[in-house]
Amino acid sequence: MISMFTMIGFTLPISTADVGTTQLILAGIAILILLMLIFGATWLTKRRFSKPNVDYFTKRWRDLQKMCADVATWPLAIIDADKLVDEALKKSRVKGKTMGERLVTAQRMLSDNDSIWYAHKLRNKLVHEHYDKLKERDVKDALIGFRQALKDLGALK
Repeated sequence: MISMFTMIGFTLPISTADVGTTQLILAGIAILILLMLIFGATWLTKRRFSKPNVDYFTKRWRDLQKMCADVATWPLAIIDADKLVDEALKKSRVKGKTMGERLVTAQRMLSDNDSIWYAHKLRNKLVHEHYDKLKERDVKDALIGFRQALKDLGALK
């Protein structure tokens, strides 16, 4: 009436009628573990940050630096640098609806949060408040912040 069934190195007393039920339960557990592994692997690949194309971002950054030669194009250089960092954040699969949300999400990836936030806020002033009192120091500080963020995201070397 009672037979011995060995399961993963353990010997358990199980009646012969329960062997079929036990096998179904073990099969169900195996399927559940397999589904968890597949879901986990899928989730990890979606969440993993990918590296942006360094050559593409380097070319765009050099083009942007050329704009800094003329005072009249300083605002455009800051706006374009902000767009470039936002593009790098998106390519790195950083979550968020706006660039501000993406910056908050990426704060552990960025070595100088204050600098990038200063640069992003300056861009917002230029776009939303028609700020026209740009100083060379402001432009340099903003571009340094943008460049460091691009390096931290792996978009620039």
